[in-house]
Amino acid sequence: MLWCYVRNASFKTPLGDQSLSADLTGQANHLGVTIQADIIKQKLPELNGGYNDPALKGLGKTHKKVYSELTTDNPIDLCRYQVANCYMGRVGLINSGGASGENDLRDSVRTAVINKRAGGMGLILGRKAFQKPFKDGVELLHSVQDVYLSKDVTVA
Repeated sequence: MLWCYVRNASFKTPLGDQSLSADLTGQANHLGVTIQADIIKQKLPELNGGYNDPALKGLGKTHKKVYSELTTDNPIDLCRYQVANCYMGRVGLINSGGASGENDLRDSVRTAVINKRAGGMGLILGRKAFQKPFKDGVELLHSVQDVYLSKDVTVA
C-alpha cells in the first residue's frame, strides 16, 4: 500500500488547499500505480483545478477536458477521477478517513459511500475509530462495513 498524498505547504493557496484537488491527487495516484503499488491510499478530494491555480503555475500540465468532460464538482466524480488514475481501478483506491472530529460517524459513512460509488475499494479509519471509546469505535467500523456490504450502494 502506497500513500500518495500531495504534501507541501505550497499547495495551500488563496484558492484552496490544492493537496485535496482531484487533478493533483489523481496524478499522484498515477505515479503510485506506475511504480507498481498494489493499493493506493489517498485523501478524499474536496475540489479540483490544482493545475489551473495561478499560485501553482508551472507545476505541471493538464488538458482543459479534465475539468469540462472528465470530472464535475460532484464528490463522487472527483473520487472517480482518482480511481481512473489508478489504471481505471485495476489498482485499488482506499481513501483516508481523516482526522477525528465531532461528526465522525456521519463523515465516515459519507466518505465510504462516495468511495464505493466512485469505484474505490475501501476506507481507512484509524484515528476516527481508535481514538474514541471502544463502543463508539465499533459502531463506526460496523457502519462503514455496512456501506461496503450493502447491495443498495452501487457504483454511480
